[in-house]
Amino acid sequence: MKKIKFRKYSKKDAAIFKSLNLEWLESCFFVEPIDELVLNNPKSKILDPGGHIIMVELNSKVIGTFTFIKIEESVFEFSKMAINPIYRGQGYGNSIMKFAISFAKKNEWKKIVLYSNTKLENSIHLYYKYGFLDVEMESNVVYSRGNIKMELNLN
Repeated sequence: MKKIKFRKYSKKDAAIFKSLNLEWLESCFFVEPIDELVLNNPKSKILDPGGHIIMVELNSKVIGTFTFIKIEESVFEFSKMAINPIYRGQGYGNSIMKFAISFAKKNEWKKIVLYSNTKLENSIHLYYKYGFLDVEMESNVVYSRGNIKMELNLN
């Protein structure tokens, strides 16, 4: 596996950020109104409220992305992880999780939460591998595809 780099999102990444996520959503589920809202407005919906968008590069080419959406002080939702289909199944998900957890610890966050779907067996396995645990899902979850909520306590 080649070494990947992580960097902060910039405005020039808007199209690739959106296209990576749309490809993943359309191949596995469908695009929901909340997805359209966030993907069309990453600055106002993710960055301005205190979140982060990270771009994943291989040989200076963006091959993936993920976000941290601020829920409350020191608690962030890991979301919008997408990898170009050509690069899936090559271990980059492990690298992303290691980086994401390290990033959260460096920022002294208390907790990372995520929503997923149990049909995404590889993703669920990855989250368990890095210490995420199932927790009760709220009744008003924003994604209709979400049928599992997981948390990683960092304290």
